[in-house]
Amino acid sequence: MDEKGTLSPYKDNARMPIYIFFKDLRLIFKLDELGLDIARIAFPAALALTADPIASLVDTAFIGQIGPVELAAVGVSIALFNQVSRIAIFPLVSVTTSFVAEEDTIGEVSSEAQENESLEAGSIGSSENKELLPQHGVDEVASNPKSPDSSFGITTNKKNKKHIPSASSALLIGAILGLIQAIFIIAGAKPLLNFMGISLESPMLKPAHEYLTLRSLGAPAVLLSLAMQGVFRGFKDTKTPLYATVAGDVTNIILDPILIFVFHLGVTGAAIAHVISQYLISIILFKRLMEKLDLLPPSIKHLQFSKFLKNGFLLLLRVVAVTFCVTFAASLAARQGPTTMAAFQVCLQVWLATSLLADGLAVAGQSLLASAFAKGDYDRAAATASRVLQWGMLLGLMLACVLGMGLKLGGKIFTSDVNVLNLIGIGIPFVAGTQPINSLAFVFDGINFGASDFAYSAYSLVLVAIVSILCLLLLSSTHKFVGLWIALTIYMTLRALVGFWRIGTGTGPWKFLRRS
Repeated sequence: MDEKGTLSPYKDNARMPIYIFFKDLRLIFKLDELGLDIARIAFPAALALTADPIASLVDTAFIGQIGPVELAAVGVSIALFNQVSRIAIFPLVSVTTSFVAEEDTIGEVSSEAQENESLEAGSIGSSENKELLPQHGVDEVASNPKSPDSSFGITTNKKNKKHIPSASSALLIGAILGLIQAIFIIAGAKPLLNFMGISLESPMLKPAHEYLTLRSLGAPAVLLSLAMQGVFRGFKDTKTPLYATVAGDVTNIILDPILIFVFHLGVTGAAIAHVISQYLISIILFKRLMEKLDLLPPSIKHLQFSKFLKNGFLLLLRVVAVTFCVTFAASLAARQGPTTMAAFQVCLQVWLATSLLADGLAVAGQSLLASAFAKGDYDRAAATASRVLQWGMLLGLMLACVLGMGLKLGGKIFTSDVNVLNLIGIGIPFVAGTQPINSLAFVFDGINFGASDFAYSAYSLVLVAIVSILCLLLLSSTHKFVGLWIALTIYMTLRALVGFWRIGTGTGPWKFLRRS
C-alpha cells in the first residue's frame, strides 16, 4: 500500500527501487499517452533552452573572425555573466516551475470536484434549484474564501484569468534580481574579470570589459524572461517560450554581422545585439502571460515569498556549487593564455549547447512529476521518471555520435587560428564522450525538482562541487588543457551518480519504490 492507501506495483517484494531505471524499457520508442505528454513538453523546451547557447555560438563564430584575443575575452565575459545570472535566477526558475505546476494541478482538481458536486446537487434537487445553479459557476466557487484551493491563493477573476500566487511572486523577484545583477556587474566588472584570470596588463581586458558591461544592461530582461519561462513550464506550456526565444535569437543573429562588421563595432556590436534580443524575448513573454494570468495579486499576503525564500535558498547553494565549477574551469583556462581560453570557449559552448537538449527532458519530467506528486499518483510518477531517464540516455548516445563526427570538421567555423584548432581537436573526445553522462545528470536534476527534493539536490551538489574543484586545481596544473576536461568529466559523472543514488535506494520522496 502507498501513502494514499492504494495498491502500488512498486511495492512488489520481487522488485527493488533500482528497477525503475529499466521499467517498461520495451516501450521506450512508443508514443503512448505518457510518451506524447513528455514529447509535447520536452521538444519545445529543448529547442528553447538551446536557442540561447546557439545564439552565443553564433556570437562566438562572428567574434572569432575578429581575432583570438577577442574570442578569448568574450569567452571569459560570457562565462562570468552566465555564472552570475544562474546564481540569481536558476533557483527562482526551478522552484517556480514546481510551485506553479502544483498550484495549477490543485486548482484543476478542486474545480473538477466542485463541478461534480454541483452536478450531483442539480440531479437530486428541484427544478427551482436547477435554475439557480448557473449563478454559482466554478469561477465563483474557486474565488470563495472557503474553497479548497483558496488556501493557496488560487483564484479566477471575472475575465476567466487565473491568479497563481507563485507566478506573481516569481516575476517580482525576477525583476528585482535583474536590476541588482546589472548594478553589481557594471560596478565590479574589472575586479570580477581579474578574478577570472584577466590581469590589468592583459590584451583581453579592454574587449572583455566592453562586452561584459554592455551585456549586463540586459540582465533585468534576462532574469525576468527566465522567470516567465518558469511560469509557462509550470503550465506545461513550452511552446510559448520557444517562440519568444527564437524571435529574440533570430534578431540577435541578424544584428550581429550588421553591428560587428558593417558598423565596425566589434565586440561592442555583439553585446548590443544580445541585449536587444533579450528585451524582445521579455516583452513577448510578458504580453502572452498577461493574456493568461491576472498578474496583480489580490493582496500582498497572497504572494509566496516565504516559500520561495526557503526553497530558493537551498537551490541557491546548489547553483553556486554547480556553476562555480564551470566558471572556475574557464578561469583556469584563461590563466593558461588566450589560445587555450579561445579553444576552451569553443569546446565549452558546444558542450553546454548540446547537453542542454537533455534539459528539455528535465523540464518535462519536472512539470509532470510535480503534478503527479500533487495528486498522490505514485505510479504515474515512477513511470514518468523511468521514461525520461531512458530517453535521456538515448539522447546522450545520439549526441555523442553526432559531435564525435561533426565537431572536428566544424571547428573552422569558429576560428582559423591553427593553434586554437589543434586544442579544439584535443577537446573533441571529451565534449562528445561525456554527452550520455551529461544528459543523465540534467534529467536527474529535473526529476529531483519535480519531486520537490530541493534539500538533497542542494547538499549533494555542494559535495560534488568540492571534489570537482579539487580535481580542477590538481589536474589543470599537471595536465593543462586536457586536465581541465578530465576534471569536468569527473564533475558531470558525480552529478549523475548522486541522482542515481537517490532514486536507486528509494529514499526521500522515492521511498514508495521500496519493498514493503
